[in-house]
Amino acid sequence: MRLPQPVSQPESAATALPPLCVDLDGTLVKSDTLIDSLLVLVRTRPLRALALPLRVFEGRAAFKARVTSAVSLDVEHLPYNRRVLQFLEEEHGRGRTILLATGADERLARRIADHLGLFSGVLGSDGTTNLTGSRKLDGLRAELNSSPFDYIGNGRADLPLLESAAGCMVANPSRGLRAGLRARGLQPAREFEERAHLLESIVRAARPRRWAKNLLLFLPMLLAHMLAAGRIAAALLAFGAFSMAASAAYIVNDLLDLEADRRDRRKRQRPFAAGDLSPAAGLAMAALFLLLSLLGARLLPPEFLAWLGFYLVLTLAYSAALKRIGVVDALSVSALCVLRLPAGAAATQIQISRGMAGFSVVLFFSLAIALRFAKLQSQRGAGREPGDSRG
Repeated sequence: MRLPQPVSQPESAATALPPLCVDLDGTLVKSDTLIDSLLVLVRTRPLRALALPLRVFEGRAAFKARVTSAVSLDVEHLPYNRRVLQFLEEEHGRGRTILLATGADERLARRIADHLGLFSGVLGSDGTTNLTGSRKLDGLRAELNSSPFDYIGNGRADLPLLESAAGCMVANPSRGLRAGLRARGLQPAREFEERAHLLESIVRAARPRRWAKNLLLFLPMLLAHMLAAGRIAAALLAFGAFSMAASAAYIVNDLLDLEADRRDRRKRQRPFAAGDLSPAAGLAMAALFLLLSLLGARLLPPEFLAWLGFYLVLTLAYSAALKRIGVVDALSVSALCVLRLPAGAAATQIQISRGMAGFSVVLFFSLAIALRFAKLQSQRGAGREPGDSRG
């Protein structure tokens, strides 16, 4: 990185200010660009992603460089912290020198800097040095000839820089960072908070409104007029198990579709796409929901567990690939709805007739075709990927 040469004119109030240095992951962008890139790689090049764990032993900087080489992240639609961005635009408009200083790979950081057009220079990991913490501080001091600087960060790794900065600012600070600042007696001059409430984000990611589809589990019992207390209890337990499994599948789908969701005007507000929940939190939530689902299923007949397993395999296959294959998309959606009937029958120990099974297949396949056609019509000409209509 080279800073622009000073111009031969009187310094303005802005140019007299120390350079403003901004972290990327969690600060300028609410997500982690390395994790975002890995998720795109898992979806688009799964075989190459399987070989990546071996590259971790080469060092974090080399690992970041390999991921950046394998994936071209969509920098235009990243979940930028709008409050930080507005502040940077104001400072840039005043003529202030602004630097992007990040532990992300420098090539990715430069693409982001070029897209935004606000930065005078970029410091990032170069494949050999992982530019975080004290190494980032040393890099900034060397670049700025140890002159004062202001810094905006978000995590504990930023503490050495915030402690050394002339102006200490934070964006969506982690609990660890807040504790570290208190321990050092530091009070941020500005705080750029932009994230949804955690509980609200968790509920939105779980999509409980879509649990209504699992009411199909009660249908065999209702049609057979067998409403004994034991069967009702079994149906309720099956409903809970399917709902937990569905929420786990929705989360995995959102993580795999992260970049596509960010390009969609409506889906970009989903918690993971918006950066309100981290992928790590999403994986932990999915694992918890799946565990609860399997624990509930173990209390029911083994046949129900088999149907639940089939549902999980099919819904994950749908998220990974099937929804992008023509008529297979509609077949998968209808199958995900239909299989709730034998699953409900297995949970309540009730036989369903062939006529009922056949009618259900035709009905749900027809509905899936109609819904898919309507979605494709609404998206025609918009250049967007077909939306998720999974069961």
